[in-house]
Amino acid sequence: MEESYNNPMENHTGNHMEKITSKTTIKKILELENGPEILHKHGVPCMGCPMAQFEIDKLQIGQVCKVYGLPLKEIIEELNK
Repeated sequence: MEESYNNPMENHTGNHMEKITSKTTIKKILELENGPEILHKHGVPCMGCPMAQFEIDKLQIGQVCKVYGLPLKEIIEELNK
C-alpha cells in the first residue's frame, strides 16, 4: 500500500507548482487551472487584448497590476491558494 501525503507545493494533479510572485508571467498564470478565472474576476484585461497576445509570455502580473491599478497582493494570494 502506498503512503499518501499532502505536499503544499504540488497541485491536485501532483505536478510541482511554482509560487506565484509579481514577476510571474501572465502566460504561466493562464496555465493554472484557476488562473484565468482569478484574472478575470479581478479585471485583468490581458486575456481580451489583441496586443497582449504578442507579449503574453513576457508580461508579468506585477507590471499589469501597476499599469491598471489592480490589487496585486490580493491576486497573488488568491493564485497561491
